[in-house]
Amino acid sequence: MTAEPLAEPTSEPGCRWPVPPRDGYTVDDLFTLPDLPPHTELIDGSLVFVSPQRRFHAKMIELLLNGLRRTVPKELKVEREMTVVLDRRNGPEPDLSVVRAEAVVDDLEQTRFQAADVLLAVEVVSPDSEARDRDTKPHKYAAAGIPHYWLVELGGANKHPVVRTYELDPVSKTYDLTGTHRDLLKLSAPYDIDIDITLDALREL
Repeated sequence: MTAEPLAEPTSEPGCRWPVPPRDGYTVDDLFTLPDLPPHTELIDGSLVFVSPQRRFHAKMIELLLNGLRRTVPKELKVEREMTVVLDRRNGPEPDLSVVRAEAVVDDLEQTRFQAADVLLAVEVVSPDSEARDRDTKPHKYAAAGIPHYWLVELGGANKHPVVRTYELDPVSKTYDLTGTHRDLLKLSAPYDIDIDITLDALREL
């Protein structure tokens, strides 16, 4: 492990923050540093902590998770909030991932997937994650070869769900926009998907 000793306690009793190593953290540190908050991510060697989430974030993940699992073929699995190892210094945690079934070990203690096992990464935008979800993460997912990416947010005057779907150009290693979906998410890749994403469907959860 490359992490240096913990810093001295702050003025708040019992609060101690890890001191970053000179060259930043690695994926190994992400899984061995004690007492990290749930859903901590590693981006470019830096730890990223998650702020409290809006209800939209939780309900939208639930809506998409149910829809994706309804039609998922047996050779694939849909996973929620699992770390995806892109390289030694990057371990983001997509809100949802579609992974190859063989990558899911028969062990409920599994903590991560490799980028090569991921067919789709989904990010539901929160106020604190907007820049990462729109810029940083898609660039890194594309560079790692993940074939599909979805960006999900509230849009329009009525603040309804919007899902933008992207597909990887294997030559340029960048994502091309394949659709902007506001009522029905109907796709044939990475498999046949048909999900009602209206505001009514979200409110019914």
